[in-house]
Amino acid sequence: MQHETYTDSYLQDILETVKTIALVGASDKADRPSYHVMKFMQENSYRVIPVNPGLAGRSILGETVQASLAAAPAPYQMVDVFRNSEAAGAVVEEVLHLAAAKGIVVVWMQRDVRNDSAAARAEAAGLKVVMNRCPKIELERLGRSPRS
Repeated sequence: MQHETYTDSYLQDILETVKTIALVGASDKADRPSYHVMKFMQENSYRVIPVNPGLAGRSILGETVQASLAAAPAPYQMVDVFRNSEAAGAVVEEVLHLAAAKGIVVVWMQRDVRNDSAAARAEAAGLKVVMNRCPKIELERLGRSPRS
């Protein structure tokens, strides 16, 4: 798949299918983008599991922060990556080892995060990939609830 643009139907299908999201790079600071995305997605009927080894055991928006994707309770269908493009490669490697056990079907890399080789590995393993997009923005842009 080319990753310059995505069809609305591709994004809508992901947003309709996903129920639980593991958010890698979650922050407990209310002024951070990851906090806003987590809050918005929760308000739109998604469960969001925060993942951040530096905050493990704490709570963000009512969810216990997990140290890693492996520690996050299954199932979760999507991993939302709030890390830089280089770090996204390591996140995808972890996803590839956990996908079957955790139920992961989507890797979503946030705005300004793009790692083509990681995306290719994920797609070769049968996962859907979105790069350089924000699920909050896409949900708002699509103008409809994924649950309707």
